[in-house]
Amino acid sequence: MAQKSPSPALEPEHVQRLLLSCREAKKSAYCPYSRFPVGAALLTGDGRIFSGCNIENACYPLGVCAERTAIQKAISEGYKEFRAIAISSDLQDDFISPCGACRQVMREGTLQHSSWLPSEEASKRAKEGARQMPESFGNLTMKVTSHHFCQILFLRRSH
Repeated sequence: MAQKSPSPALEPEHVQRLLLSCREAKKSAYCPYSRFPVGAALLTGDGRIFSGCNIENACYPLGVCAERTAIQKAISEGYKEFRAIAISSDLQDDFISPCGACRQVMREGTLQHSSWLPSEEASKRAKEGARQMPESFGNLTMKVTSHHFCQILFLRRSH
């Protein structure tokens, strides 16, 4: 099976649009139980951005995370190729990291590729997509080729 090469670095204007979109999406979060608003912005292969927020429910398993909201919105509109996702919360001193369920959904596109993980202070570190969720079930487990690519941007608190 041929492997796709990783996407080139994001253009600064895409990064800025992602940052603004995920912060704006965070304002729509419905989180009366955790009081932990999260926003996400997903960049498609053709440059469109889909945003999402976390939506909680009194029956906790029925809630959905911001990352999955954005991904599901994009897929429901026919988009299947993704370049990056930016995630924003109100954490001050640490990165926000996707939960296991979101990582499983994102893994469909990142198994063979590296992910770019910058903070707002521009420190960077790279991880291979499969290392984000080692030993996870995915498209290669089922011998299905994924055509997605996604870089993940972990963001510090927006000011």
